Amino acid sequence: MKADVAQQKLLLELAEVDAEITRAEHRTKNLPEQKAVDEAQAAHREVGDRLAAIRLALDDIDAQVAKLETEIDGVRQREDRDRALLDGGTVDAKQLTDLQHELETLQRRQASLEDSQLELMEKREELAAQEAEQVAASEQSQAALTDAQRAADDARAELSQTKERAVSRRAEVVAALDDELATLYERQRTRSGVGAAPLQGRRCGACRIEIDRGESARIAAAAEDDIVRCPECSAILLRFKGANA
Repeated sequence: MKADVAQQKLLLELAEVDAEITRAEHRTKNLPEQKAVDEAQAAHREVGDRLAAIRLALDDIDAQVAKLETEIDGVRQREDRDRALLDGGTVDAKQLTDLQHELETLQRRQASLEDSQLELMEKREELAAQEAEQVAASEQSQAALTDAQRAADDARAELSQTKERAVSRRAEVVAALDDELATLYERQRTRSGVGAAPLQGRRCGACRIEIDRGESARIAAAAEDDIVRCPECSAILLRFKGANA
């Protein structure tokens, strides 16, 4: 097969455009900015988990405090009832002793319950302070996540535009190529990923393997418009002046 220098130059441009498209696709799939998003999401989830655990602990304490308040209220009601009986003067000596003993027991019970309630309230105060810290941390991590997502979206949009421009240019180049040459290029690109590349000294620009002297001599002897292939990877070797610049 033969192709004049103009066609070979188009082939080189096509290879460069395809390489640009491949780079854009690869970078889109492996965005450093997306890694930053993933890390920010993980950090935000960690803060959210800590905040949720603190709030569960606060709910548990509130439930315990409410239970203690109910018990304390019950003890106070019994105390008020016993004192009313004592003040009424209608009880006999045995009942008076029993009531006094019960009042002492109730007072001890109330003191114990109030101590427990105080301990819980102190613990609740500590947890509330931790909750406030984690709320602030959650807001900061959310802001960081938003910034990271925006950066990733911008990078992805820029790559999409780059690819769109390259795809558009590719269509123009392919349309200007000889059909047989374009078919050969596409067949080779499908097989190895690279359809054509410059010959750089004795090294193939596609597979980067140095061609032996015998093959190099054969390639050097070929006419300028001859289409020659790499003996190692079969890529079309472009040999016009400036191809390997």
